[in-house]
Amino acid sequence: MKYLPHLTSLQFRLLASVTLIALASCLLAIWLSFKVLHSPLNAIQSRTIFEVEPGSSFSQVSRDLDSSGLFSYPRLLILLARVKGVENSIKVGEYELEDGLTAAELIDKMVAGETLQHRVTLVEGWTFRQALDAIQNSNKIVSVLEGLSGSEILERMPLSYENTEGSLFPDTYFYTAGSTDLDIVRRASARLKNILQSEWEKKLGALPYETPYQALIMASIIEKESAASSERGHISGVFIRRLELGMRLQSDPTVIYGMGDAYNGDIRRADLQEVTPYNTYRVNGLPPTPIALAGFDSIHASLNPESSEYLYFVAQSDGSHYFSNSLEEHNQAVGRLLNR
Repeated sequence: MKYLPHLTSLQFRLLASVTLIALASCLLAIWLSFKVLHSPLNAIQSRTIFEVEPGSSFSQVSRDLDSSGLFSYPRLLILLARVKGVENSIKVGEYELEDGLTAAELIDKMVAGETLQHRVTLVEGWTFRQALDAIQNSNKIVSVLEGLSGSEILERMPLSYENTEGSLFPDTYFYTAGSTDLDIVRRASARLKNILQSEWEKKLGALPYETPYQALIMASIIEKESAASSERGHISGVFIRRLELGMRLQSDPTVIYGMGDAYNGDIRRADLQEVTPYNTYRVNGLPPTPIALAGFDSIHASLNPESSEYLYFVAQSDGSHYFSNSLEEHNQAVGRLLNR
């Protein structure tokens, strides 16, 4: 049996001193680390954005913070993430760093995925192409639909339509950096599908539509005919009564849509006489597809027309419309407006 050598009083005091120094140093290091991790990050301006790139490890993120001058102790940050067990839990995206944010708080922010939100607004009355251009030109959007045909885009959407026109719901959509144009298109088309189906199930009585898609076509025409929500129910009533009576819709916006790039701001008599699938002065019933993005009010109006005897309407100088029951009254209204 071996025995530890007997320590002299001097040796014991020396060993105790070394131990105390080591313990104090350790406690000091822990305190300093805690202080550093819970002190505000460096060089935070009024609005500083830090991005976690796809595929980045936490070690890489820590080095990026160091190289950007935001936090100079990457190993300390890695150690904290490992202690908390979140080294592999940070989310990709952009993070807005507010003044006073600490390294420890930044880790929590990245684990929670509190990324910076961008937004794109799709406007009522836009065509699908205008909406897609707005999406693709938005900040931090990745385009995967560039160069694809309409049918190829449709294959990637949650809709069974034969045409992309009118297939998105106009609204403001929020997204994070790296989202694709397809992500927004899918969300906007799914939103439209849900709203249209919900309104279809609540529609007012018997209407001259066989499918919700036909109601959407009508909604797009209503959308282009008037920007005033208060008029849309009456416009819907006029068009639905015309369909029921076998009259043509005679809607200028459908003619304009059918003219495509040939439209220069004016409809000529020859344009009204040209037969196209969208010239509702020359063809019966609805056009084959929507002509624009229809908002909720127009969708609701297409399925809930106002009851009246109106069969005609004409735009007035203030943008509102004058509604008439007969062709004679309508012609008189047109004459008054032209002579002003």
